[in-house]
Amino acid sequence: MKKKSGKRSKAVTDAIKAFQLVCILVVATICISLVIIIVHNNQSSQKEEETVIVTETEETETSPPVVAVTVKEDPDQTQPQINTGKPETTVTPVTTAPPANTITPTSTSTQTQSSTITSTNTSTTINTTVNTNRVAAEGILVFVIDDAGNNLTELDPFLRIPGPLTIAVLPGLPHSAEAARRIREAGKEVILHQPMEAIGGVYPGPGAIYSGMNADQIREILSNNIAEVGPVAGMNNHQGSKITMDREMMEVILSFCAENNLYFLDSRTTAETAVPAAARRLGIKIAQRDTFLDNEQSRESIMRYLNNGLARAQRNGSSVFIGHTWSPVLAPLLAEQFPILIIQGFSLKTAGDLIGTR
Repeated sequence: MKKKSGKRSKAVTDAIKAFQLVCILVVATICISLVIIIVHNNQSSQKEEETVIVTETEETETSPPVVAVTVKEDPDQTQPQINTGKPETTVTPVTTAPPANTITPTSTSTQTQSSTITSTNTSTTINTTVNTNRVAAEGILVFVIDDAGNNLTELDPFLRIPGPLTIAVLPGLPHSAEAARRIREAGKEVILHQPMEAIGGVYPGPGAIYSGMNADQIREILSNNIAEVGPVAGMNNHQGSKITMDREMMEVILSFCAENNLYFLDSRTTAETAVPAAARRLGIKIAQRDTFLDNEQSRESIMRYLNNGLARAQRNGSSVFIGHTWSPVLAPLLAEQFPILIIQGFSLKTAGDLIGTR
């Protein structure tokens, strides 16, 4: 009996050990399976996150935000040297600027197009095929380049730009007459960049109009300046905040323009300009500057101002930009951007053409 009892106990013990071993194997198998499932899920989740990140980056690159900037103008457009200085304005960006080579329309559909522009006076041809965005609502763009007459070397790159430009020539300088001749020969629009007295008292250059002059003196100065650089399509003011704030003096200037079939472009060197009021009183159409392009001498800054003006053109139908011949960055940038602007749906015109469409 004792032998049988001992055999039975051993069998029970062996069975228990076998059961424990099976349980251990089952638990181990379950743990391994859970680990495999968790690792697989983590890898899948990482792949999904990577896909989302790539998608968001692509959308950001193809649809950069339109940048809005606020320009606070100095009452006097002071300049570092006679006739060659840039206007002093303070720019406060409202949002982060887009990439320096990006022009941002507000409503777009991506497509590839080819554009060819040929200069009227040279064999220069720009052929460009780009992936760009066509603007749904077109706008008219006018580019005015001030301060011609100081330096023919600085002027030359602007004359080679294929497309319409309005170039304002200062009177009484060594190269004034020759600059005007070359501009006309290049097929660009010539206007008189008429010097006028500023509030700050900075010397505006020869052939200037000063406060206290009577109507006959003003007309004589304008006639002499036009005889030097003419024929011209119109004129705009160089400096001149003190004069453009004087409605009576501006009425004399605008009347002279009307009598000689010239237009007037208000450079708006002061926010208190009386030019619009004088034009309304006389029933004369004028143009007004919207954006100074080269307040700062960098590509990024000029592109920021350009984008700001493009947004204004889309809202209002047109935008008038002013730059300067002494800006080394401006001419290459405009030569690069003109074909892109046309592909996007903007119309490039002279200031005279713009006034004629109003």
